[in-house]
Amino acid sequence: MSTDVLLTERHDHVAVLTLNRPRKLNALDADLRDAMLDAVASVQSDDDVRAVIFTGAGRGFCSGADLTSGGRGEPTPPTQMDRLDDLGWVGRQALAVYGLDKPVIAAVNGVAAGAGMSLSLACDLRVGSEKSRFKTIFIERNLSPDSGMSFFLPRIVGYSRAADLVYTSRTVDAEEAHRIGLLDRLVDHDELLERAIELASQMADWPPLALRVSKRVLQHNVECDLGTALRHELTSLSYGNRAVNDRKESLAAFREKRKPTYTGT
Repeated sequence: MSTDVLLTERHDHVAVLTLNRPRKLNALDADLRDAMLDAVASVQSDDDVRAVIFTGAGRGFCSGADLTSGGRGEPTPPTQMDRLDDLGWVGRQALAVYGLDKPVIAAVNGVAAGAGMSLSLACDLRVGSEKSRFKTIFIERNLSPDSGMSFFLPRIVGYSRAADLVYTSRTVDAEEAHRIGLLDRLVDHDELLERAIELASQMADWPPLALRVSKRVLQHNVECDLGTALRHELTSLSYGNRAVNDRKESLAAFREKRKPTYTGT
């Protein structure tokens, strides 16, 4: 497996994962897919990482699955793992990114298409620029949506808008993406990564355990009725209280009118 297809940088408590196949618009081949899963597992287990950013090298975020092998037009062969479960790599990608219990931001620096669009949708937030573009593209390849798109897209933009984007496969520019909720923040392209890091750093400054529990509550409660959601909120509050030092620090900082420093303990 090539080790340079995914670049990892650290900015204090923020990990930036950059898809690095710019000549292919960061299309997902076997090496990049494996590198992404390894990187997600690594940041998940690293308590010093409190927020994660996905972005792409060059002019694309991710153009989706790489449908060729060696440029010969041959389908990329399935891996052994693809044959061993009923999710395939597209399912494992969606579960891994959505399952990160830390805030995940997509800095959409260019086109996000197919499985690349799904990758951005699996993130908690999407920050884009005037160069951001979204395209479902599956119907053009004689496919139905995968990699979680059919789950994420209707929840983000609503059913009818999701149907429009899937059935027409039209390109959504940055302005429309921001208007319908595909992009949460729209910034100047030259400041895209900087602004995404600022946003992730702001999140990383909060108590780590409370942040992780907050994400679990949001993901759980988007799928249930109000009564179940309220009970889950009450149960989840007890987890935040386990970070005794952070609770004390929060109160002390409030009394002393200073910025708190949280440790996750």
